[in-house]
Amino acid sequence: MKRMFVLALLVVACQPMEKKAPAAAASNDNPNYQQDIMKWREHRRTRLLADDSWLTLVGLQWLNEGANKIEKPADTGTVTLDHGVVTLAPSPKLMIDGKPVAQPVVLANDTDPKGPTMVQSGTTKFNLIKRNDKYGLRVRDTDAQTRRDFKGLDYFPVDPKWRVEARFEPFNPPHHIAITNVLGMVSDEVAPGELVFTIDGKEVRLQPILEQGETDYFIIFKDATSGKETYPAARYLYASPAKDGKTVIDFNKAYNPPCAFTPYATCPLPPAQNRLPFRVEAGEKKYAGGHA
Repeated sequence: MKRMFVLALLVVACQPMEKKAPAAAASNDNPNYQQDIMKWREHRRTRLLADDSWLTLVGLQWLNEGANKIEKPADTGTVTLDHGVVTLAPSPKLMIDGKPVAQPVVLANDTDPKGPTMVQSGTTKFNLIKRNDKYGLRVRDTDAQTRRDFKGLDYFPVDPKWRVEARFEPFNPPHHIAITNVLGMVSDEVAPGELVFTIDGKEVRLQPILEQGETDYFIIFKDATSGKETYPAARYLYASPAKDGKTVIDFNKAYNPPCAFTPYATCPLPPAQNRLPFRVEAGEKKYAGGHA
């Protein structure tokens, strides 16, 4: 969930390499590497505290066919789901683009290339999301308690060992893989290939996915720290598109999914091939104020 960011990566079968030593990408060539990671962490913190961040989520209302009373903000109106079309009824308590909703409005959902329609009432906003054939209202409040009581983020020490150079082995054609989210919904995602690297003399293969409209590889993985030092369900990571068949995977930038902070997210889970049997002691640890 990079671009709301989530959604969305993927990891592992391990076997001995014949002659290769562990491959750490040349972070030693960058004397400012630690400083760069600290800047990345600060940017991550800033994003989490933004007005539209995951910390502001206060509700997720799944819609039934027909008229639905809006639950949050309460007593503000209704939306009607009619075979995939969601229409907001006029309401003086709701605003779109700073104007009261004076006539019925068909809401764009979060799969629209232009983004979803944002509906506001005071400090609260909601928008339509689509997950497979289900539609829901995702509700945010800039005054959410989760945002006000943010506990900060905890990390493993920065370790260049976990910044690795990976070989990209493309699938031709790209594979389609099933990704399940925390609600049990299954989506069909595109895996463009495998990212292959070595850690401690063993070969590791990750299967990233490509999110809609994105070119970066999205990696969803678990490892032997999951449920102990790190969030149980998964951690997320992005890698740049391969150049000359290679890219860099930096586990020091692994981060928690939105579900670590709120029960109102629909986080994708790692496929079996992205469940690492060893410890990745890098990146973000469990959130102290986290949602289990």
